Formats: sequence, structure tokens, C-alpha cells
Amino acid sequence: MSSFFTSSRRTLLAGAAGLGASLMMASAARAASGPSLPRGFEQRHADVNGTRLSYLIGGQGSPVVLLHGYTQTGHMWLPLLPHLAQHHTVIVPDLRGAGGSSKPASGYDKKTLAVDIHALTTSLGHERVRIVGHDIGLMVAYAFAAQFPQATERLVLMDAFLPGVGDWKQVWLLRDLWHFHFTGETALALVKGRERTYFEHFWNDFAADPKRSVPEADRRFYSKAYAQPGGMQAGFEYFKSFERDAQDFAGFAATPLTMPVLVLTGEKASGNGLIEQAKLVASNVQGQVVPGSGHWLMEEAPQVVIPALTTFLDAP
Repeated sequence: MSSFFTSSRRTLLAGAAGLGASLMMASAARAASGPSLPRGFEQRHADVNGTRLSYLIGGQGSPVVLLHGYTQTGHMWLPLLPHLAQHHTVIVPDLRGAGGSSKPASGYDKKTLAVDIHALTTSLGHERVRIVGHDIGLMVAYAFAAQFPQATERLVLMDAFLPGVGDWKQVWLLRDLWHFHFTGETALALVKGRERTYFEHFWNDFAADPKRSVPEADRRFYSKAYAQPGGMQAGFEYFKSFERDAQDFAGFAATPLTMPVLVLTGEKASGNGLIEQAKLVASNVQGQVVPGSGHWLMEEAPQVVIPALTTFLDAP
């Protein structure tokens, strides 16, 4: 009798261990495939302007495009999506070179990246959009509005700078010039396998408080995304294109934008700098400095940023 119960107990323990291992493997598989999407959103791909873009889409109504910045992907906007999807069709691309999008050798000037986005939105049947950009994404959003003003209803620029506009080389984000020149084969060799170590500089040093910056799970997600073949090289190309961007943007600035523009900046980051730049390139600008926030506005101050974005983007 005792041997029967001992055998049964071993069988049950083995079964429980097997179930536990299966659950762990399933959990790991879900983590590897990325975070779950808000209800009503799906991931798609589109071949546009000679490249392949990965993007999220969901909601219903007037289209809104959200563009991420460096060290991040479209994943950064997930907390905002349910709020916008109530009144808008929300389109969230990974820029050329980032996340699930292709990583070609060229095309990382912001003028070309903006053409990518315009080709995507027109392929989806949207003639006019409201467009939001953070960091590198704001440069792309501005290049979109400058090249396609008739296709741009509203524009949001979030904490970084506009190359070639005003005294742009004195802006806060350029205080540590080394990372904008940290490119090439040596740089790639140094960061290979250490992508997160490199990104910690941005996530920690550009935040008002590193503990309120990009969350741990997101840091793992982004590090893995940029560790894909070609990911870090593409990221460096965003920086290498700044001088060309400066020339392009100086030309764009000769024709001021007329659509409504909202500028959101962190008090401990861009401050009034980006707001003043925006006033040099647009005639209808409202600026808001987010108190106590650093560069990572969506992560550091969602309680301020999400209402500001929805109010501006929902306006007729």
C-alpha cells in the first residue's frame, strides 16, 4: 500500500513539474513575442518607399500617427493607445531601422524617414493625419509636416530639438556630444552584446530621476529589439544624418507651418528650447513645459502628457 501511494505521489509531482515547466515555457514564448496589444489593435507590415515598415493600427476615426525616438520603438506609445482609439484610427510605425521594420544601409535622414511615413499613411487611404513625434520621431514628424503640409492637420513635437533651426547646437540634448559622434565599426564592436549598457546612458542621464524613467521590462524589450542584426547600425545612422537634416530643416523653415502645433518638453530636459525653435518654423504654436520631467515624457509624466495629447489631438 505504501509503495502504491509513494508511486502515485511521484507521478503527481512529476506531472506538476511538467505543467510548471510548460507554463514557464509558454510565458517565455509570450515575452519573446513582445507585449500584448491594447484591445482592437493589430500588428501589420507594409512595403513603402523601398523599405518594409512594421506598424500597429487600431481604433476608429480621424487618423493619428505616433512616431517613437531613439532607444525605443512604437512600443513606447502603448499606454496612450486606448485613450486615442476612442476617437481616432491610430497608426504606430516602427521607423525604418527600428523594431520590426527593415534595416537598410541608407535612408536615415529625417526627410526620407518622413517620406516613408507619408507613403504608409497614403497606402492606408489617409489623405490628412495628425502626427506626433518624440525625440528622433519629432524630427521626422516636422519633416513630414514641412514636406506635406496639406496632409498634416495637427503636429506635436515632444522633447528633443530641430537640427538646423536657430542656435540648435546649444540645445540641452547636445551637451554630451560624444554619443552623436559615437558611430562606425569601433562603436559597433564596443556595443555588441552590451546594447543595454549603452542605452542606460540615455535612459538614466536624460531622465529627471532614473527611477522614474523607462521601466525595467521596457529596457529589456528595447535592448533586445536594437540587438537585432543591423539595429545598432541603423540607430547610429539617425545621428550621422544630423548635418544633412540641418540643411534640410533650414530650407523647410523658410516656409512657416500654419497648422496647429503643440510642443511638450520636460522641465529638466529641453525646457523652453524646443518651444522657441518651433516658433521659428511655425506660426500657430502652443508650448507646455512638463514640471519635474526629464526627456522621457511618456514614462516620467504620463498623468500630464496623456491628457495634453488627447486634448490637442481630439480638437476639431
